[in-house]
Amino acid sequence: MTKPLVSVVVIGRNEGQRLATCLQSIKDVTLPIELIYVDSNSQDGSPELAEGLGAKVLRVNPQRPCAAIGRNAGWRAATTPYILFLDGDTLLHPDFLQLALNEMTDETVAAVCGHLRETYPEHSLYNRVLDLDWISPTGIVEFCGGNALMRRRILEQVDGFSENLIAGEEPELCQRIRAQGKVILHIDQPMARHDLAITQFQSYWKRALRTGHAYAEVSQRTKKTAFPLWQQNCRSNAINAMVLIGLLLASVLCSIITGSILAIAGLLFAYTFLILRSAYRARWKNAPPFTLLLYGVHSRFQQIPIACGQLSYWYHRFRNKQQRLIEYK
Repeated sequence: MTKPLVSVVVIGRNEGQRLATCLQSIKDVTLPIELIYVDSNSQDGSPELAEGLGAKVLRVNPQRPCAAIGRNAGWRAATTPYILFLDGDTLLHPDFLQLALNEMTDETVAAVCGHLRETYPEHSLYNRVLDLDWISPTGIVEFCGGNALMRRRILEQVDGFSENLIAGEEPELCQRIRAQGKVILHIDQPMARHDLAITQFQSYWKRALRTGHAYAEVSQRTKKTAFPLWQQNCRSNAINAMVLIGLLLASVLCSIITGSILAIAGLLFAYTFLILRSAYRARWKNAPPFTLLLYGVHSRFQQIPIACGQLSYWYHRFRNKQQRLIEYK
């Protein structure tokens, strides 16, 4: 039997059929691999399902769940020099692993990721616009997401993911990797399909809250390091949210005082201008015009829940308490 070169670490919690299709997409890869599934206290039979598909199953049940705990458990149990991390709601592209391994011949490359896209963008407007969020420039980048190929050796050097982060653990890890003189590479190749499965506004809002929390916590953690991250994002998100809310309050107040709807009309004009500007700037993503318009709405108004997520981080920090995992599924 050929000794595996790569360990594929899949993390999940109550993913159901998505996990089955994820593991099957990995088994379809022709390279010899070690398959590890790390389960976070699922109640839907996911561990038994993974075992039936030939995965080595690890179970974690921390008091404060987070993806970092599962990923650390997985790579530390692995036996190969390369670790491919995947979420249980993804489908691996059959060619990505070999293409990523080819990039690892350069010893300066510590992590490789590719294009991630939504499996079912047609299932909801939320999936449709968030699919465009996955599109990002290729080449040497500041960080990768949760789906990427990494060297085990560099994970050992930096002691893996930070388990006290409930979100943003991959970008934070990448800053410590870059401090070792290594690079993160985004190749111009399909990597995986993802299933956000967001069909309700509540889930969309919670996901943006988690993003805001990650921006605030990771920016504070990295601000005095060699590679600070998301400092500008935090400032601009807060300013944009205040502008959106300030315009709304000012227009309502002006309308009440004057008894005229002109202020409301001005508000709608201002919002429309901001939306169209965001849509125009995203035209390089090569999406249909209506999708770009929806993306413009998303890009602007997600600033409000993101800012709320940042405030939540500071609120919990002021009270010297830790925010629990923000689940949106």
